[in-house]
Amino acid sequence: MPNPQWHPERLAARMPFLRERARIIAATRAFFTARGCMEVETPCLVPSPGAEVHLRAFQTEFVPHFGAGEARRLYLRTSPELAIKRLLAGGVGACFELARVWRNGEESDRHAAEFTMLEWYRPGMDMHSLMDETEAYLRAVWPACPPAPVARITMQQAFARWVGIDLLGTIRADGTGDAAAIGACGDETWEDAFFRLLAERVEPAITPAPTFLTHWPAPQAALARRDPAEPRAALRFELYAGGLELANAFEELTDAAEQRARFAADMAERARLYADPWPVDEDFLAALEHGMPAASGIALGFDRLLMLATGARDVGLVRWL
Repeated sequence: MPNPQWHPERLAARMPFLRERARIIAATRAFFTARGCMEVETPCLVPSPGAEVHLRAFQTEFVPHFGAGEARRLYLRTSPELAIKRLLAGGVGACFELARVWRNGEESDRHAAEFTMLEWYRPGMDMHSLMDETEAYLRAVWPACPPAPVARITMQQAFARWVGIDLLGTIRADGTGDAAAIGACGDETWEDAFFRLLAERVEPAITPAPTFLTHWPAPQAALARRDPAEPRAALRFELYAGGLELANAFEELTDAAEQRARFAADMAERARLYADPWPVDEDFLAALEHGMPAASGIALGFDRLLMLATGARDVGLVRWL
């Protein structure tokens, strides 16, 4: 049986990675503080873990002390996103959080059920400016970041180049995907085929150097607003580097009615696939109805960034325990 993670020999072997972790945490706080971002802390126990169709969450139960009140189900957050956006609606302004988050069932050399997410939000900033800031952040904390500008390629360009299809041509006028048009196989949905082609053809072709993959198709808008110039695309990007998917970002949707409709569709799909719909975060929708400022935000897998910066091949090497 191997020694536990805390054993002196195993801890000593990880210390070079962990010292770099501490350095990058300090550099992260310095970077955002210098740019006028306030560090915030939001709850880990939440009434709804999010709106993702395919994630699994850890759940628990709140039991009132001495029976005063009713017990209620709570979850460990999968992201601080909805909580931070409520703060944006309240007027907090530019902010960031180094957040501990949980996703049930995730365990591999680049996945952990408990990990650290860096999220930051910029009222008044568009997606392109957020990419600029993300690139500046990488250069500030990762000394070996390649000197060339980070490549930017749209999903439409990527699928044309490496799959040979007109991706936006597979999107109907109502924003849904046409499975036959994207070349779905058998019982595949449009989404199934999209992610299969992304994983098999696009992601392996992306250079190991940092790359922004932008303007995701409307069926994958999530919490992003659609592109006013091309409604079949959403103002969303992901950042890839060194073979790792590092970050996911949106020019944020602020329309409460559209967000409610998306949540309903996503939870219906979750119920169909897993018989496990999550409750809708009504407090978040109330914040949107109150009025959230136009903003862009990004969620970056901090442990994966540490893997990239240190050369670690396993996420366990950059974690204390």
